[in-house]
Amino acid sequence: MSPSGRSGLDMTGTNPADTPQPGISVRFWGVRGSFTVADARARRYGGNTACVEVRLGEEVFVIDAGSGIIGLGQELAREGHAFTNLLMSHLHHDHIAGLAFFEPLFHPGRTVRIHCGHLGGATAKAALDRMFDQPLFPLRLADLPGAIEHVGFKAGETLTFSSGTQVRTCRLDHPGGATAYRFDHAGRSLCYVSDVEHPTEGPDPDLAAFVAGADLVIYDTTYTEQEYEGHVGWGHSTWQSGVALCKVAGAKALAAFHHHPFRDDAQLDAIEAELAEALPGSFVAREVQTLTLATPADYPYMIGV
Repeated sequence: MSPSGRSGLDMTGTNPADTPQPGISVRFWGVRGSFTVADARARRYGGNTACVEVRLGEEVFVIDAGSGIIGLGQELAREGHAFTNLLMSHLHHDHIAGLAFFEPLFHPGRTVRIHCGHLGGATAKAALDRMFDQPLFPLRLADLPGAIEHVGFKAGETLTFSSGTQVRTCRLDHPGGATAYRFDHAGRSLCYVSDVEHPTEGPDPDLAAFVAGADLVIYDTTYTEQEYEGHVGWGHSTWQSGVALCKVAGAKALAAFHHHPFRDDAQLDAIEAELAEALPGSFVAREVQTLTLATPADYPYMIGV
C-alpha cells in the first residue's frame, strides 16, 4: 500500500501508545482465523489469530484473546497498565488460545476483566476453566499471579464501563453464537464484526443498523465466494458480503479480517485490490498495522499504518 494509497492511510508506522490521538486508535495484533500460521508466504499479513487493540484516548480495550494477544500483553505490561478490559467475541479456540500467555496475568496486582456476551448472560469462567486445566493445559488461569474478573451479558445489550464509556453490542450468526462490538468516540465509530455468517438473501437488517454510518467495520472475510459455497453454516463470510453490508448501512470502509489460514500474502494482495475498488478506503488487515480514526476537526480521516 503506497503512502497515498487507495485505503487513505498515511504510512507513518506509529503506535497509538506513543502518539495519542483524540480519535479512535486501532492496532491489529492477530488477523488470522482457525489456527496460527508460520509460513514465509504469509509473513507480510501475519500468522497470529484474532486480537485487536482499541484505544479511546487513554482508555484501552482488547478484543479477543487469540495468539495475537501475547505480543499485545507484552506491550501493555511495558506500559504498566494495572487493568485490562478484554471483550470476547466468543470462545472458540482461535479466539482464546493466547489468554494463558497474556503478560498482565503474570504480574500480581494486575487485573483482567473478561466480558462475554454470547452465552445468554453467563460468564466465560466455566468454559475457560475447562480449557485451561488438565488434561488440556498444564495449569489453571487461577494459578497465575494476576487477577481475572468475569462479566456476563447478553449480546445486544450496551456495556457501560466505569469511565462512563459505552460500547454497543450485537449478536452474530455463528455456531454457538458470537458478539459484535461498536465503539463511538470523539465523532468517530468503529465496529468489530467477527465471526459472522451473512444471510443468503442479503445483509442482515439488524447488523446493518448496528454498523450504520461507521467509519470502519472490521469484518470476517474468511472465505472467497467460491469457497463459501462449500461452507454454508460454518459461521463465516466473504469480503463481498462485507462490502454489501457497508453499502446498505452507509459505513465508510471495511477492514478484511479473520483471514483463512491458507491464504498467502499474494492472494491477500489481490483481494485488497478488488476490495479497495469496490469500497474505496477499505483494506486487508495486517498484523501490527496501526491506524487512527481521527477527529474531523484536527486530523485527516485515517492516519497511521
